[in-house]
Amino acid sequence: MADPVIRLRDAQLTLQGNAGPVKILRGISLEVGRGETVGLVGPSGSGKSSLLMLMGGLERASGGQVHALGQDLTALDEDALARFRLGNMGVVFQSFHLIPTMTALENVATPLELAGRADAFDRAAAELERVGLGGRLDHYPGQLSGGEQQRVALARAAAPRPAILLADEPTGNLDGANGQAIMDLLFGLHRDHGATLILVTHDPALAERCDRVIRLDDGRIAGEPVSESASGAVT
Repeated sequence: MADPVIRLRDAQLTLQGNAGPVKILRGISLEVGRGETVGLVGPSGSGKSSLLMLMGGLERASGGQVHALGQDLTALDEDALARFRLGNMGVVFQSFHLIPTMTALENVATPLELAGRADAFDRAAAELERVGLGGRLDHYPGQLSGGEQQRVALARAAAPRPAILLADEPTGNLDGANGQAIMDLLFGLHRDHGATLILVTHDPALAERCDRVIRLDDGRIAGEPVSESASGAVT
């Protein structure tokens, strides 16, 4: 693949547990192309979320190489990683991670302000309008339903127009209707802004919406059903 957005070579992750080191990822090699949608699937404990965090620089590889947008993430310190994510990545978590003392508008505007955007609040308001929360700008997370909180989190991730969107079980805490609405919004943002989308899911129907599905088992890539539209390759 020419100029992949994300490239891993023999990426490994070992964490220290109570009984000693625990191997989470055992040599992952893959490439993700620009604008591709990729679903990470597999049983609980297979390493899906850890792989996503490795791609986003939220976990540091214990071995191997992790590159995103041509940048070697393993060579960056924590401050440099934070700056890189701020300018290039949006992350949506299962548990929202909103700041409870900030309104929906302030939550979405914060990363834009940190990035130096003079129009941070105008863009935040427009993004909240896009996800159907134009009437909830001044509400705090505690005043919003779970589905609404996830919409705020999605707007926050998408507002800076990141090149890469990472989503870790973004519908895991939502009912069926809200989960479907969030995924429609997420794929709509991918379509409209051209971001590369990588998501962790247990939902087969959601995985089928992706260009490519990567299955993990015990920290390794176990198989990769590839649709005809997929533009990437696992090695």
